[in-house]
Amino acid sequence: MKAIFLDRDGVINDNSKHVNKPEDLIIYESAKKGLKKLYDAGYTLFIVTNQGGIELGYLTEEDLDKIHKRLLEELKPYCEIKDIRFCPDFYRKSECRKPKPGMILDLAEKYNIDLSQSWMIGDMDTDIIAGLKAGCKTAKIGKTYEKAHINGKDLDDVAEKILSQD
Repeated sequence: MKAIFLDRDGVINDNSKHVNKPEDLIIYESAKKGLKKLYDAGYTLFIVTNQGGIELGYLTEEDLDKIHKRLLEELKPYCEIKDIRFCPDFYRKSECRKPKPGMILDLAEKYNIDLSQSWMIGDMDTDIIAGLKAGCKTAKIGKTYEKAHINGKDLDDVAEKILSQD
């Protein structure tokens, strides 16, 4: 199975202010378009997101669950997100916090994903590093990162570039 692993903040939703409650969630229109294209092309979609605000005390896991329920509901007309993994750590040295590939590797094992046919899409260099360590192809949104396989302005742009390589 081929998959797309997506960072959340700055990729799917506006990250100009921290998303600590459901009403803070503003999904980009370009993300809805890009997700639909990738989903319709047969990719299984996953979200892998660092949520250090939990360890820092800005939100609880219950708050995050409510945010993700809203996210899934708003994305329903466009795609299905198969699973969401998050890392609550900020200071703790853990295997889940990107740039470590723990969340990607866990999902790949659980869902029997072929990482060589899969992509990690993010807006931070740490997202790209995690994808590379996991054995995925990578796509960076926003500022160009030379280690990424693809760079693009938003999720719709990156989706077009990924699909042109298929």
